[in-house]
This record gives sequence, C-alpha cells and structure tokens, in this order.
Amino acid sequence: MKKRLLAFFIPIIGYLLVRMIYLTCKKKFIVTQNLPTEPFIVAFWHGELLMQPFLYRKIRGSHKITVMISEHFDGEIIARLIEFFGFESSRGSARKNGAKALLSSIRKMDDGYDVAITPDGPKGPRHSVAEGIIAIAKKKKAKIIPFNFQASSFWQFSSWDKFTIPKPFSTVTFFAGEPLDVCEVEAPEASVIVKQQLLKNAIR
Repeated sequence: MKKRLLAFFIPIIGYLLVRMIYLTCKKKFIVTQNLPTEPFIVAFWHGELLMQPFLYRKIRGSHKITVMISEHFDGEIIARLIEFFGFESSRGSARKNGAKALLSSIRKMDDGYDVAITPDGPKGPRHSVAEGIIAIAKKKKAKIIPFNFQASSFWQFSSWDKFTIPKPFSTVTFFAGEPLDVCEVEAPEASVIVKQQLLKNAIR
C-alpha cells in the first residue's frame, strides 16, 4: 500500500517541481541542424535525465517516443512521471531483462517511435555505455543523438550517477549533438564513440 501511494504521488509532485524549475530558468538551446527525419535514438546520462523531456519536446514537438526504463521501483516512479510529458516507456534495461527491453524498443521504432536510453543506467557505473544502445542502433540502422544539459547553478546528489537538478532562476543550456552512425562500427568501438560524444557537454 505504501509503495502504491508513493508511486502515485511522487510523480505528480516531481512533475510540478520540475516544471516550476524549468519555467523560472533562462534557457539556451544548442541543437544540431542535422536531425534525422527517420526515428532515432536519444542518449543521455542517467544523472542528467531530469531536464531532457523539455529538450526533446523543443526539437521534436509531439513526436512519439518510448524511454527504456528499469523495472525497479524507482523506474516505476520515472515511468509515471514521464507520462506527463507524453512519453511512453519500455520496461527493462540494457543490463537486466535486456532482451525484453530491446525487443520492445525495436518494435516501437518499427511503429515510428524515437527511443530514449540512458546508456549508464539504471545502476552505473557512471558514464559507462552498456551494449543495448549499440544493439538497437545496429538492428534498426538508426542514428544516435547525444543529449546533455548544463546549469549555471545546480544541486548534485551524492548518488552513483551524481543526479543533477538545476536551481530555480539559473541558466540552463541544452545540447542536442550531431547524429552518430555506429552501424558499421564494431560494438566496443561504437561504445567508445558514444561515450566520447556524451562527455563533451556532460556535467562533471
């Protein structure tokens, strides 16, 4: 009962707080001019996930997207929170129940959805790239777009991912980088490429 109540109220409160922070902040958007017209994969670090829905909606409008989210309780919270942004979820992760999550994401891309993945989620190590994102990119011949944000003032948790929350009235700069094509690259090298590009504008 307690978990069900938390799973109901926390996403509502969280969404309202995140929306309030976003509205008070000054925003800058640095976005590639080469966004694919076909479905693509959005990649961002787990510690930077809080603000990414705003960047996605800014550049993709109401386009359909599914987010790969773990089946843990904290994943349930996130899944319910992102529903307020019109996002769907594919439950599982690149590390646990990987086949289920990958298959769900691939099917969604067949239906025209973009797919969002935190390659170091759900439990790290921080700024690592699990193989799931590479597998989907190769299977669907899809481009990967690195997403980041930086804030002039922020809170940073002591969690494994150093989860970051911009402070109200700070300046938040959003980044959507150049598309990455890893379809013809061996998986280990592809993971290095994705990591390097995601670290360019990452919060340290």
